[in-house]
Amino acid sequence: MTDLALSVKDLQTFFYTNNRCNKALNGVSFDIRKGKTLGIVGVSGCGKSVTASSIMQLLPRLSRIEQGSITYHSEAEGEIRIDQLERDGAEMRRLRGDDIAMIFQDPMTALNPVYTVGFQIAEALQYHTDLSPNARGEKVVDLLKDMGIPMPEKRAKEFPHNYSGGMRQRAMIAMAMSCAPKILIADEPTTALDVTIQAQIFRLMNQLKEEHGTAIMLITHDMGVIAELADDVAVMYMGNIVEAGTVDEVLRTPRHPYTRALLDSVPVLGRGKDQDIKSIRGATPDPYERPPGCQFEPRCDYATAACQQPQSEDYITNTHRVMCHRYKEIFGNV
Repeated sequence: MTDLALSVKDLQTFFYTNNRCNKALNGVSFDIRKGKTLGIVGVSGCGKSVTASSIMQLLPRLSRIEQGSITYHSEAEGEIRIDQLERDGAEMRRLRGDDIAMIFQDPMTALNPVYTVGFQIAEALQYHTDLSPNARGEKVVDLLKDMGIPMPEKRAKEFPHNYSGGMRQRAMIAMAMSCAPKILIADEPTTALDVTIQAQIFRLMNQLKEEHGTAIMLITHDMGVIAELADDVAVMYMGNIVEAGTVDEVLRTPRHPYTRALLDSVPVLGRGKDQDIKSIRGATPDPYERPPGCQFEPRCDYATAACQQPQSEDYITNTHRVMCHRYKEIFGNV
C-alpha cells in the first residue's frame, strides 16, 4: 500500500487575460504523504495559492490546467485523477470538504455574509455525514469551542460580520476540519491570529495527522512555522519549485540561491537589533515577460550567462532536489 495521499506531476496552470498568457504554474511536481505535512514557501505571487486552487478545482474562469496530473490516492477508490474531473461536477463536489478540505487565505470572502457561521459549518456536515440535525448542531459548537471561540453556542448563531478577523479565520478552520479530511490544504491559516491561538490551531492540525493520518499541505511565509511543523518543504518562485526536500535538508543545507536568500532575510530571535538581515535585490519579474532561463537569474548574485538557458532539476539525494545548475560550485554537494 502506498503512503502517498496526493501526487502532483508536471502541473501547468495558465491564466488568460487581455490576449496574454500568464504561466502561473509551469511544471510543478510534488507528493504529499499520509500523516505528514508538506510546507510550501515563497514570496507572494509565486504560485502557492494557485497550486492549492488547482488541486481543489477552484480556478477562475479564464484559467485552466494545460498539462500535468493531480492524483488523489484514495484508500477506498484507488487513484482519482482530479485534473480530469469537472470543476463543478458531482464527483469533485463529493471530494471537496470530505476527502480534501481547504482553509482559505481570506475568510471574509470565503464565508457567506447572509448565513450564520453555524449554518455554514453544519452545511458541510449535512452534505458529507449522516449526522442528525441535533448532532450536527452539537458538533458545530464543539468545533468552535476547539478553535478557542468564546460562548460557542451563541457565536454559532451569529453572522460573519459579528466576528473579528481572527474569529472568522478560526471559523474557516473549524469548517475545514469538520469532516476530518484525508488531505487538508491550509493557505496561510493563522495569518490573522495571535501566537497563543496559532499554537492551539497547529496542535489541532497535528492531532488530525496523528488520529486520522491526514496529509497536510501548509502554505506559509513563516519559516519558523515550517521548521516546527513541516516534514517536507517545497520552495516556489515564479511558478516553479526551485528546491524541495525534507525540512532538515532544505533549511539546514539549502542549495538554491533563492532558498539561501529567503533564510538570510529572516531575523533570528536573541541576536538583537545589530544582526545583518539581508534583502533580496531587485523585484519579481513581470509574469508576462519572464526571463528565458532561470526565473531567479535577474536577482541572483551568482548568475552567469549559462543561467539564461532553461534549467533542469538535479537530485542531490533521493529526497532533495534543486533547479540550479551552479549549486555545486556555489554551495558544494555535501
